[in-house]
Amino acid sequence: QVQLVESRGGLVQPGGSLRLSCAASGFAFSTYAMRWYRQAPGKERELVAEISSIGGNTNYADSVKGRFTISRDNAKNTVYLQMNSLKPEDTAVYYCNTRFGLRTYWGQGTQVTVSS
Repeated sequence: QVQLVESRGGLVQPGGSLRLSCAASGFAFSTYAMRWYRQAPGKERELVAEISSIGGNTNYADSVKGRFTISRDNAKNTVYLQMNSLKPEDTAVYYCNTRFGLRTYWGQGTQVTVSS
């Protein structure tokens, strides 16, 4: 079955950095685009970044452009989100996502808290 397992997030000070990873299994990882979403308390889940199947194309939410970088290693079936210059408003649960075959798949989510 399809599994998406995010790495542990954590508590980071404003201006700090954190890298999330998402290990995928149960499907042909290199065939599909991958995405990172986040959901802050009281807010809707929003798309943070997405990357095409071979990594040639990426897109970012305006709020994270220039600070976050999405990447993937198809040999390791893993997608990454490098987060730099973190702000308190980046505090959220971050989710790994993919969709194919008319279905959408989510990881369990990982909490990222940016606070001093």
